[in-house]
Amino acid sequence: MKPDQTPSVPVDAANTKQRHAAVVAGLLIVVGTMAGLVPRWHHSQTLRAETRELAIQTVSVIAPVPGKAAAGLVLPAEVKPQTDAAIYARASGYVKRYLVDIGAQVKEGALLAEIDTPELNQEIIQARAQLAQARASLSLAKTTAARWADLLKTASVSEQEAAEKAADLELQSANVDAVSANVRRLEDLQSFQRVIAPFAGVITARSVDVGQLIAAGNGHELFHLADIATLRVFTRVPEATAAGIAIGQVAELSIPELPGRVFTARVVRTAGAISADSRTLLVELAVANAYGEILAGSFAQIRFPQAKQEVALTLPANTLLFRAEGSQIGVVDTHGIVQLRNVTLGRDFGATLEILGGVIPADRVILNPSDSLVSGMAVRIAKASETGVR
Repeated sequence: MKPDQTPSVPVDAANTKQRHAAVVAGLLIVVGTMAGLVPRWHHSQTLRAETRELAIQTVSVIAPVPGKAAAGLVLPAEVKPQTDAAIYARASGYVKRYLVDIGAQVKEGALLAEIDTPELNQEIIQARAQLAQARASLSLAKTTAARWADLLKTASVSEQEAAEKAADLELQSANVDAVSANVRRLEDLQSFQRVIAPFAGVITARSVDVGQLIAAGNGHELFHLADIATLRVFTRVPEATAAGIAIGQVAELSIPELPGRVFTARVVRTAGAISADSRTLLVELAVANAYGEILAGSFAQIRFPQAKQEVALTLPANTLLFRAEGSQIGVVDTHGIVQLRNVTLGRDFGATLEILGGVIPADRVILNPSDSLVSGMAVRIAKASETGVR
């Protein structure tokens, strides 16, 4: 080798160094890129998980609890008179006078009012005159028929003529019967000039005045009479307790207007069948009211002390959803899925409601359900420490 020449690096070694440098640079770029992407990816995944978590509605739940056992079966009732009748006129005319007014106690057969019937009186006079004529014609027909019967024996008249006279006698006799029947009919109508009470009771309404024109059969009520010595009490017993009601069973009747007073009532009859509309049994009771303390038409409460009543479950009023399908609640199953159920409501206690059907004690019922709640929705149950609800 000549002195002025320097040793040269082999070409292969130089290329190798360049490749190593490129690889290192690439690795550095990849590591840098990963260092930037991994946190972003991790943040994205965390955000996505939090979004899914927040998308699930958090709800508070409560379990149905048994209500308080009632002291016997208490039901609303309606009080009616033992007998209730509207008094109408059977004779047309003018009111001559009335003798009773509302609140009057009357006995059976008592005179309530008198009606002046001038037209009917004239009809009776005419009918009696017609009866007198018919009787005179009958008397003549009897004499004629007897005479012609005697003449027939001597062949002075024909059999045809004698038969005609005998037939005329029968005709006149029938005419007398017809006119007599008409006279009796008019006399019966005339007896309705006196409006009398068909039974003992109290006058609850008067719809006539002196001089008023009354037309028989026009539906105008003169008086209204009610027998309140014994009252009829009607109530509807739920199907669940209907089997415990028996004829002769004693119950207690109370009137809101008479606080502290309790009257004894007795079951006299039942409808014998459950109503398909209300699923109840119509029950009639009788209660003595000799002193008139209970007013007919009053609202009352009837209590059956011996009736056994199952204790229903109760829920807070803020668990209900009122929709077109009816009253509903939201129940959360073991997988956190909502199921909407229709419920049958009982008595309203204000803050709580009696639930007659649709829930069981083990159900987890959503408190304050949102309007967007639907069946199949996934929810998260809040912990007791978060809501204070157990």
